[in-house]
Amino acid sequence: MTAPFTAHDPRTGQALSPHYRDAEPAEIDRACREAAAAFPTFAALPAERRAALLDAAAEALLALGDALLIRAEQETGLPRARLEGERGRTVNQLRMFAALVREGSWVDARIDRADPKRTPPKPDLRQMRVPLGPVAVFGASNFPLAFSVAGGDTAAALAAGCPVVVKAHPAHPGTSVLAAQALRDAIAAVGAPAGTFALLQGSGPAVGQALAAHPALRAVAFTGSYRGGKALFDTAAARPEPIPVYAEMGSSNPVLLLPEAVAARGAELAAAFAASITQGTGQFCTCPGLLLVPTGAAGDGFVAALGQALAASAPGVTVHAGIAAAYASEAAARTKLPGVRRVAHAELAADTPAAAAGASLFETTAAVVGAEPRLAEEFYGPAALVVRWSGAAELTALLGALPGQLTGTVHGSDADLDAHRAAIEALLGRVGRLLFGGVPTGVEVGPAMHHGGPWPASTDARSTSVGTAAIFRFVRPACFQNAPQSLLPEELRDANPRGLWRQIDGALTRDPV
Repeated sequence: MTAPFTAHDPRTGQALSPHYRDAEPAEIDRACREAAAAFPTFAALPAERRAALLDAAAEALLALGDALLIRAEQETGLPRARLEGERGRTVNQLRMFAALVREGSWVDARIDRADPKRTPPKPDLRQMRVPLGPVAVFGASNFPLAFSVAGGDTAAALAAGCPVVVKAHPAHPGTSVLAAQALRDAIAAVGAPAGTFALLQGSGPAVGQALAAHPALRAVAFTGSYRGGKALFDTAAARPEPIPVYAEMGSSNPVLLLPEAVAARGAELAAAFAASITQGTGQFCTCPGLLLVPTGAAGDGFVAALGQALAASAPGVTVHAGIAAAYASEAAARTKLPGVRRVAHAELAADTPAAAAGASLFETTAAVVGAEPRLAEEFYGPAALVVRWSGAAELTALLGALPGQLTGTVHGSDADLDAHRAAIEALLGRVGRLLFGGVPTGVEVGPAMHHGGPWPASTDARSTSVGTAAIFRFVRPACFQNAPQSLLPEELRDANPRGLWRQIDGALTRDPV
């Protein structure tokens, strides 16, 4: 049995009661097997009951009131206003998936009617999306509500008809217990099987690795570090029956600043990106950590203004001390790299908590990044690297060599965009979301959002962890050929009892067959 562990208030370092323990192998096995046993019943629930479960979970989270926010604030150091907003997002995600389940067109029903007179005879073919089976979801450290126990991954999986086993993040175990109870209450309220949801605690990688390897599970959803996501991916791929791992593993979120935009709006852009870099102590996966700035006087002015703003910014608290320690180590390592200059750093006071981090700005050239590719990797925390470039050809080559990213942002005039079209196309090839103007921090939760990107931003660039399209990670196509009406899911029956939009012989319609 592993030693018990506790959460700590990152603002003070104080241990928080109670103690928690890592789930034992028998407990992990039981949760996975109960999820597998619940799957046929849960997947077969009418859409309205699955939607009612999600709505009930939203109400149960709200009913927790201040207790949830107080515990999350103690365990993460995040301010109350931020947590209130995150609770609102979590509730809205659950309700959004409830609406999606009721509307139903996400099953992508397709019907090709038979033609017995054709040579050879054409069969009756009907296809729709069906749930994969039980899935594992991993809580994220930086979003204790919206990307954790009752967050978007769990909501999408439940909406699809998949039971969920959640591995709580060890930095906020108490918050996880409260959110888990809200889900259990919702499951009981609609009469879904108890095995539809389970929560497991774990202070290290052992519990997560056991989940990724368990034969009863059919997918994994993870938000966190490259190291953690890659370990789960490798374990799942090595199984006798491999399963998909949808891991969002971070990003440097390159920002392309083009010459006319920098010349015209350099001070404005510096202020905007200073605020974005330091937002949430840089703990957003969309934090702009790589700023591609043209050489010349206007670029020099932008870098100086950004450095001044970051140096004057107040240090923030990270959600746990391990993040602050890793941030300080990486900052120290970058100051020693040839060709890299530290432009600015917000100094920490002597009485600053151990989990605090001050903003840093570094500067280098495109040539140095080409020789030291790790500089383009995510530097998690309130830091950014300015990469100076000269000429469209150098910029395009730099962008084409970047690792995969969640986002890319472009600031430029109409003339800039025309002159650097090849560079923008190269950037699009490396990102999941391309922004024109603004800053990448802040992810709208809606049907058109894509939050993912080419490796190593995520393990599957085709999937999103935000928005209604997240449901497609937990389903697969199933095709029925010449099936009798009585054995077809109602979504594929001639009468179309749910009134869904369906593709019949290539045309979208709500009509019956």
